[in-house]
Amino acid sequence: MATSEAARQLLDEHTGDAPSMDKATVADFSVAEPARMSSRDKTVIGVLLVSTFVVLLNETIMSVALPVLMHDLQVDPNTGQWLTAGFLLTMAVIIPITGFLIRRVPTRTLYGVAMSLFSIGTLTAALAPGFPVLLLARFVQASGTAIMMPLLMTTVMTLVPPARRGAVMGNMSIVISVAPAIGPTVSGIVLNTLGWRGMFWTVLPIAVVTLAVGVRKMVTVGEQSDAPIDLVSVVLSVLGFGGLVYGLSSIGQASGAPSVIPVWLPFAVGGIGLVAFILRQVVLQRTDRALLDLRTFKSKTFTLASALMALMMVTLLGTVVILPIYLQDVLRLQPVVTGLLLLPGGLLMGLLGPVVGRLYDRYGIRALLVPGTVLVSASLWSTTLFTSASPIWLVLVFHLLLSVGLAFVFTSLFTGGLAAVEPKLYSYGSAIFATTQQLAGAAGVALLVALLSIRSAMLSTGGATQVESTAGGIHLAFLVAAVLSVVGIAGAFLIKTPPKPADDAAPAGH
Repeated sequence: MATSEAARQLLDEHTGDAPSMDKATVADFSVAEPARMSSRDKTVIGVLLVSTFVVLLNETIMSVALPVLMHDLQVDPNTGQWLTAGFLLTMAVIIPITGFLIRRVPTRTLYGVAMSLFSIGTLTAALAPGFPVLLLARFVQASGTAIMMPLLMTTVMTLVPPARRGAVMGNMSIVISVAPAIGPTVSGIVLNTLGWRGMFWTVLPIAVVTLAVGVRKMVTVGEQSDAPIDLVSVVLSVLGFGGLVYGLSSIGQASGAPSVIPVWLPFAVGGIGLVAFILRQVVLQRTDRALLDLRTFKSKTFTLASALMALMMVTLLGTVVILPIYLQDVLRLQPVVTGLLLLPGGLLMGLLGPVVGRLYDRYGIRALLVPGTVLVSASLWSTTLFTSASPIWLVLVFHLLLSVGLAFVFTSLFTGGLAAVEPKLYSYGSAIFATTQQLAGAAGVALLVALLSIRSAMLSTGGATQVESTAGGIHLAFLVAAVLSVVGIAGAFLIKTPPKPADDAAPAGH
């Protein structure tokens, strides 16, 4: 606002004199002021934020409910884990296709399909008479969830002027951070009062209301394409991404039960499918018919941001799985206490989102990434000091520091990475970011859980008690996560803030 006022004062000073300042000069002053978003655009983004909050909340409330579900439905852990693994697998299969869907299907229609699938899946889960129907309901839920995050990111990048993207992405991080953080707490409360079906009945009304409001308020965003979908690419995507996530999830389960499928087989299928998928996209993108356009990787900033995002997700999700095991199996805390202990960090990450977004708009990406990755690394190195007698406050401080560091990192990577690609590729960039998160998250869980299991087994064989062997396995897992985080610091110095377009006043694609 101050910039605009200065321009007006300067113009007033020259009124009546020779025209010493032309229109271009005035434009130079005004362009520095962030363009305002229309009320319609704000409504569209608001609806998408609420909808994304609902689907992300649903994703995390299941983790606490699994033991109760397995008892009520009389299934063993090896079967019950598919309620989570199947959800993750469906997400990995659907997300790579969303880049094409966002360009091909009008925004209102795609939003309606996504939230309808989620609502139908939630209703089916609430009424499920047994495990098979509940598992099918989770697949349907995941199909809707997979569309929401890329749709939200693409819409923000299209509607929001470049000068304000950091602030809006910061608001997005509230949704991305707070929903998973409060999920376990909400789940615990609902389970104690309404049972596991109550979780779905609680989420369903919110989903239906957002669906009704969203379909009414939504507008078509971005340029639409009429290119037909390439079915061969869809099949290769399912084999490639689905195979890799299935293999990684199988390693991370560590259930001890012998697997019918050899461990190497999903990786072999996934690897071959992924290579074939990439080669086909390279050919199809020459005529703008790619299912997932890989020309986004021509941007060095986007490529580096994707790689750093993957590294952060490996350490984050791996640590998120390991930390509750440490709190409950080593420090002997109750699940409710564990959930409450981790809640402040998630809330803090969400509250910092808008602040970090404004800092990004002012200082750029590197000024936030470097201190953010340093803080993440320092907090992870502190976990190597954890013992079976560590005080709870030490764990709380670690989690708070980790959350602050991640708030700086994720908001910066989302904003800077997507801003570095051409506007017509926003939908594909969003899909690649979301796919990267799924693959890296599964890899992080698989890696750290495998390290924990192997080290614990070795110590147990050597005569250590259960608590000692678990503590030793957790120590190794945390150590590896800390080492990986150092690579993130080096990567932060390589990423530059993408230049802003010359004219950022008019968002494209209404």
